[in-house]
Amino acid sequence: MEKLKDYSKNKRILFSSILIILLILLDQLSKYWINKNIKINESINIVDNLFSITNIRNYGAAWSILQGQTIFLFLTSIVALFIFIYFLIKKINKLPYLIALTLAISGTIGNFIDRIRFGFVTDMIQLDFINFPIFNFADSCMVIGMIILVYAILKDDEINE
Repeated sequence: MEKLKDYSKNKRILFSSILIILLILLDQLSKYWINKNIKINESINIVDNLFSITNIRNYGAAWSILQGQTIFLFLTSIVALFIFIYFLIKKINKLPYLIALTLAISGTIGNFIDRIRFGFVTDMIQLDFINFPIFNFADSCMVIGMIILVYAILKDDEINE
């Protein structure tokens, strides 16, 4: 019986690993395309009053906070990755945790790659119907992952007993 559990766990780890790689590739390809096809600070309207693509460089974190704090952002990303990976391994058999932490790891690595390579993160998705910061695919992965993680924690019988 233990071997069956290990096999299932290995399949989940493989699934998570492949998904992480695919999501990072999507993030990096979208940023590459934006940087090759849209000038810095240029905006292209996709759907009137709803959605635009705007190429900006973010030297900080969300909402451009912590600008110029590159070392702090590096360290925060590394610590977050270790925490996410630890909990992914610990909760690998629970699907909501698997999905949430896979998304969080993907987003963290996607933006970490940008910070290492360029010293900034490329953001491009602009929601025109609200005053919201411009973001990227990695940011979306992180936010969706955190929403699912909060849901998983709230619904986890082991935690809520």
